[in-house]
Amino acid sequence: MSLRSIPSAAFAVNRPAVSGPVIVSVPHAGRIYPPDILDAARVEQGQLERLEDAWSDLIAAEATGAGATVVQALWARAVADLNRGEGQMAPGEVAMPLRAQFSVPGRKERAGLGVVPTRLADCGPLWKRPIDGAGLHWRLESFHRPYHAALAEALKSARNRFGYSILIDLHSMPSIPVTQPGCGARIVIGDRFGETAGTWLIDRVMMSARCLGEVVTRNQPYAGGHIIRTHGRPGDGVHAVQIEIDRCLYLMPDRSPDSARVARLARWFAELVKDLGQMRPDTEIFPQAAE
Repeated sequence: MSLRSIPSAAFAVNRPAVSGPVIVSVPHAGRIYPPDILDAARVEQGQLERLEDAWSDLIAAEATGAGATVVQALWARAVADLNRGEGQMAPGEVAMPLRAQFSVPGRKERAGLGVVPTRLADCGPLWKRPIDGAGLHWRLESFHRPYHAALAEALKSARNRFGYSILIDLHSMPSIPVTQPGCGARIVIGDRFGETAGTWLIDRVMMSARCLGEVVTRNQPYAGGHIIRTHGRPGDGVHAVQIEIDRCLYLMPDRSPDSARVARLARWFAELVKDLGQMRPDTEIFPQAAE
């Protein structure tokens, strides 16, 4: 693959006229598949699109108007997975000189869902050749690191202004199989089992999600990934939650968006953003803000 300069922005940062404490991350809805990436793939673009949180950005479409800063990936998840750590790869999926640095892969990495997705069930390897050093460096420098830097900057700015900040990492999910914990849930709220957000925030998000009339679970089967684990620091006043929404709630069977159901979820999400932006947590949680 020829490593060319980025022909278009890797992500967008949409800021409201009057910023609030809420930052929204949409890392998996990008739909840019440049020719170099498609040439390097051993599968059709339609297979790569299975990695997407298809059209989840539409759910966040009204969030900026509700006061949130929205950081949204524009390039496809197949290029780089922003919700994985830089060290999350299986050694067998990378070129030989890189294998030593990825010597202890976890379950997701072994399944090919690392910082560069490399395989899918019923599809096999996605790329013609293992990911080499130049390809990995390009992905990290062009996509992964800038995205996380933008999130960190937005969260720090909000924290400095309001004494706290809130990150909502928005995703979509396939329907949960009966064999998995959380089967039947249509919305999953993750906080890494209490590590990334205060109880006040989780309770409010859970209550809001249940108003949709859907089954909502907490941390089952998705407790939250690299984004909230990296940026959520409740002790410092930075709270982060992951929201997973079943695609059956807003997509047609052909994976195209259902405009009426998308609009319903977008209104709900904007109201959630507005509600959270008006909250004032107990200052005991934020000793820096009270000093």
